[in-house]
Parts: sequence; structure tokens; C-alpha cells
Amino acid sequence: QVQLVESGGGSVQAGGSLRLSCSISGSIRSNYCTGWFRQAPGKERDWVGVIDGSGRPKYASSVMGRFTLSKGDTQNTVFLQMNNLTPEDTAMYYCAADPYCSTHYWPPRLPDAYKYWGQGTQVTVSS
Repeated sequence: QVQLVESGGGSVQAGGSLRLSCSISGSIRSNYCTGWFRQAPGKERDWVGVIDGSGRPKYASSVMGRFTLSKGDTQNTVFLQMNNLTPEDTAMYYCAADPYCSTHYWPPRLPDAYKYWGQGTQVTVSS
């Protein structure tokens, strides 16, 4: 069984930074992609970015230049470094795994492309 666990959320002031972690355990197809989504109350779940098995990242335009995806040394941890945060970044952040991303379109932006999801971690940015 594949499990994803997010951590690192919290409350910061505008202009601050947070680093989210996504730890993945269990048996999963190699070369999977790890995506991040966020969802604010009353809004749809928005794609933030994705990193593939080789470490290639892709970002949504709303976070380009502020957020950075990276893989940990063990390859089963993905980090989302978030800098220059604004109140508009306030949301629940989810990581998700797409085991088949090497076989379909890139980047996978839609939630339906992802088979496994974490429970989320809250990020709150105050002005």
C-alpha cells in the first residue's frame, strides 16, 4: 500500500518562507511523478507543480520563481520550498503520486492523473 505524508505547513507572514515535505512509502512503480496541489476554502484544487523521477520540475505560473521542487537523497521524499509567500498562497497543500506519468502527457496538471494522495498540510500566510 502506498502512503504519502505531508509535513512542514504552518503560519507565516507575507514575504516569509516554508518548506513542505512529502514522504512516500510502500511499493510504487518506478519513475513516478510527485505533484503538489493546493485548495483554499470554497475553491477548486489547483495544481502547483510536479517533479518527475529524474528530478525534472514543472510549475504553475502562479508560483513560478517563488516555489522550488526537489528530491531528497533517499528519492522517496520530495520538498516544496516556498519563498516570498503571499496571503493568496493560503490553502491546504497536498502531495500526490502519479505512477504512470512517464507514459502520458507532461506535465500532469489534473488531479485525475494522480493515483495516490496525502492528507494535506495547512499553509496560512497573513498580511
